[in-house]
Amino acid sequence: MKRLLALVDGSPYARSVCDHAAWVAGRTGAAVTLLHVIGRRETDSAPSDLSGSLQLGARTALLKELSALDEERARLAQRRGRALLEDAKARLQAGGLSEVTAQLRFGDLVETVAASEADLLVVGKRGEAAGYARLHLGSNLERVARSSQRPLLVASRDFSPIRRVLIAYDGGPSGLRALDALARAPLFAGLACRLVTAGAESPETVRDLERAQALLTAGGHEASAEIRPGPPEAAIARAIEERPADLLVMGAYGHSRIRRLVIGSTTAEMLRSSRVPVLLFR
Repeated sequence: MKRLLALVDGSPYARSVCDHAAWVAGRTGAAVTLLHVIGRRETDSAPSDLSGSLQLGARTALLKELSALDEERARLAQRRGRALLEDAKARLQAGGLSEVTAQLRFGDLVETVAASEADLLVVGKRGEAAGYARLHLGSNLERVARSSQRPLLVASRDFSPIRRVLIAYDGGPSGLRALDALARAPLFAGLACRLVTAGAESPETVRDLERAQALLTAGGHEASAEIRPGPPEAAIARAIEERPADLLVMGAYGHSRIRRLVIGSTTAEMLRSSRVPVLLFR
C-alpha cells in the first residue's frame, strides 16, 4: 500500500477520517492525499426562474444579482474547502506524518475518486448532515461504496487504537480477497484476528473456516475462528458486543449477482449499526 486517499468535509467525522488515515499511514508508510470535492449544489444559487413575470429591465438586473451571488458562493465554498484541508493536513502533520498533500476539486465526488490512483480510500460513515440522520448512511459513502473497486475504510465517529480485528467471513470472493490482503499486509501485523462466520454449521462451512484460519496463521497472525447461528447482521453484531473488536473487516458484497449494483444488505446494515470502523473489500 503506497497511496491512500482521505475524503474530508465539514462533518463531525472529518477528524476521525484524519486519525484513521494517520493510523494506516503510520503502519504502512503510505503517502496521504486529502481530498475535498465541491459539488455543483454547493455553489448553485436560487432557482433561475425567480424572474418569471418581471419586466425585461428588472429581470436583467435580477439575473445579474443571481450571477454575482453564484460567484460569491463559489468563492466562499473554495475558501471553506481550503480551510478544511488546511486543518486536516495540520492534524496529520502534528501526528508525525510528512507525506501529506491536499487537493481541492470541483465536480462529482465519485468521478473524482475514480480518477485517483489510491490503494485505499478513507471516508466517514456520514457526511455533514450526520447529526440529523443517525439511522442513515451518508449518500456519498453509499455512492463511493457502490462504485469503487478499491478497499474502503469507513471511519467511525471517533478513533480508538486498533488492536483487535473481527473478520466477517462468508466464503465469498470478496471475503477471500480480504483475507489474502489481511494475511500479507503490514497494516495488520501484530493485530489479533478473529474470524466469524454466520449461519448453520455444516461440514462445508467448517472446512471453509478452517482454511481461512490457516491462511491467517500462515501469515503470522494470532487467529481464532467461530461459527455463529442466525442472520449475518445479528450474528456479527452479537460477536462484537460479547467480545469487543476495534475494526470490522468484511467483503462489500455477498454471493448474489444482484448485489453488484447496490451495497449488499448485510454490508449496509453493518455500516449503519457498527460503532467501530469497517474495512470493506471488493
